[in-house]
Amino acid sequence: MKKLLIPFVLLAMIMLIGSCSGSKQVAYFQNIDSISLAASRGLYDAHIMPKDQLTITVLTSNPEASAPFNLAVSNTVGTNGQLTTSGSSLQGYLVDNDGNINFPIVGKLHVAGMTKTQCEDLIKSKVMPYLNAKENPIVTVRMSSYRVTVIGEVGSPNVIPVSTEKMSIIEALASAGDLSIYGKRNNVLLIREDANGEKHATRINLNDGNLFNSPYYYLQQNDIIYVEPNQVKAKNSAIGSSTTIWFSFIGIVTSIASLLVNILR
Repeated sequence: MKKLLIPFVLLAMIMLIGSCSGSKQVAYFQNIDSISLAASRGLYDAHIMPKDQLTITVLTSNPEASAPFNLAVSNTVGTNGQLTTSGSSLQGYLVDNDGNINFPIVGKLHVAGMTKTQCEDLIKSKVMPYLNAKENPIVTVRMSSYRVTVIGEVGSPNVIPVSTEKMSIIEALASAGDLSIYGKRNNVLLIREDANGEKHATRINLNDGNLFNSPYYYLQQNDIIYVEPNQVKAKNSAIGSSTTIWFSFIGIVTSIASLLVNILR
């Protein structure tokens, strides 16, 4: 009976060794204690891209002077079924494919590629000639929520809204339920579209702490993250239902054999 157990013991040892070597690929940022993170210093600013929706506010000490620069639209349906427009909410500005917006009075402005602060400074310089010399307008630009997509071997593949103008790849993966045990942590695919509509692909290693120094640590509008399955998941997907039954049967036989050996001792 003991001879019958030898193959099963060897199989268990092989699986244990394989799991130990595989566990080395599971931990994130494995070399974080031995690298410098100086390159990651600095605060991130999102850059405006085509098809972004901007909310822009111009404030002055004289509300009537700044009113022409604050287009407000709110549509409601009355009890008579008619559409009524009032000024309770600010109108958004959609950045066109050329990176421009049409701003009241001022006209066309090229804002693509700018940070929020740079866009505010540009608009301020354009509206000041239309205001009283004593007026010092305060311009506020806010990017409406944009999206990133996380798919593949994660807990909950999803399209994730970003309302804070800042999201790291770690935050996106956490929002998608983190990687499953079958996800390749050292070969995560990031697909990014630039301001000209061209797609770029890069590979990211989550095992490497240098990720914090990477220009891809913070995500941009419409980024796509794909977590590939590892070899274990790929092999498991190739196993048919009959093979699964055989593995279950072998497990049961092994348990029974072990029980009999303990009884017959």
